[in-house]
Amino acid sequence: MLYRLFAPALFALDAESAHHLSLAALKLSPMRTCAQPGALATEVAGISFPNPVGIAAGYDKDAEVPDALLGLGFGFAEVGSITPLPQSGNPLPRLFRLVEDRAVINRMGFNNGGMEAARSRLARRHGRPGVVGINIGANKDSPDRIADYATMTRAMAPLASYLAVNISSPNTPGLRALQDEGALTGLLDAVIAGRDEACPEGGPPIFLKVAPDLEPTDIEAIARIALDKRLGALIVSNTTVSRPPLKSRHAGETGGLSGAPLKALALQRLRDFRSATGGAIPLVGVGGIGNADDAWERIRAGASLVQLYSALVYEGPGLARRIVTGLEARMKAEGFSSIAEAVGTG
Repeated sequence: MLYRLFAPALFALDAESAHHLSLAALKLSPMRTCAQPGALATEVAGISFPNPVGIAAGYDKDAEVPDALLGLGFGFAEVGSITPLPQSGNPLPRLFRLVEDRAVINRMGFNNGGMEAARSRLARRHGRPGVVGINIGANKDSPDRIADYATMTRAMAPLASYLAVNISSPNTPGLRALQDEGALTGLLDAVIAGRDEACPEGGPPIFLKVAPDLEPTDIEAIARIALDKRLGALIVSNTTVSRPPLKSRHAGETGGLSGAPLKALALQRLRDFRSATGGAIPLVGVGGIGNADDAWERIRAGASLVQLYSALVYEGPGLARRIVTGLEARMKAEGFSSIAEAVGTG
């Protein structure tokens, strides 16, 4: 309710300025206790999650406020994408609200302050409770992107609950080519080797974030490689370069589309990966999740965890707790004793 009072003032700002203002507010907010394990507690890839609702990468690019996000009721926070060297990203404007469509288009381009600054912040909070995943990427002008991912892995593995390998952003030219079978195998071999080098006694699981704009043969190949490399999970999915019918004047902007219009495509890709993997690898459902019904649908379709981001623009910071409350009600109403029991039953 309070967010509805402040929303008009935020929406009077351009989208990126409003984003920075929200980060500043979280930095000033008193430290709150992270979500405690309850009825929705679940284990995925060896990690204990107090609830399955997370905030996706892209909001906290520089790992500035992970604990404040956990204090909003999220069961986990994914920071990044972080690259080895700082980079400014693409020219402004590069972030657009599509209010009539409850959507966002971004072409940010992995703007972040780089590995060293983020690592320093994460080292200071290391040891605190809460699941914090680190989403890693490659610099736009890197001559060897696989080497970038290996560098990021060695730096971040000791500080991460899990590492998310992001090869599916549409805003870094050529990045999605790493989803090709041969390139993906080489990339994951380098990442796994980097993790094992950095954490010889056992490191965090590797999650792979994939695009929704994949052909059936791509899905089969990625599923096969993920199983072969024993990844911790697949994150399905990133933003889309496709354009369903949209009402907003910003509909023609280039970049990745997220929010409500992505829902159907992301849900279908989740089902595709569930089928391709036979349920043998956990899936994280992302894209167009705006309420408890959306999250429940994704869980029944095969997601062990869900993430959201764009919906916060329209629903405010209380959304995580509302979804958690709604999921608890749905789980009990449909006779499941745990959220894990409901995964893939739809």
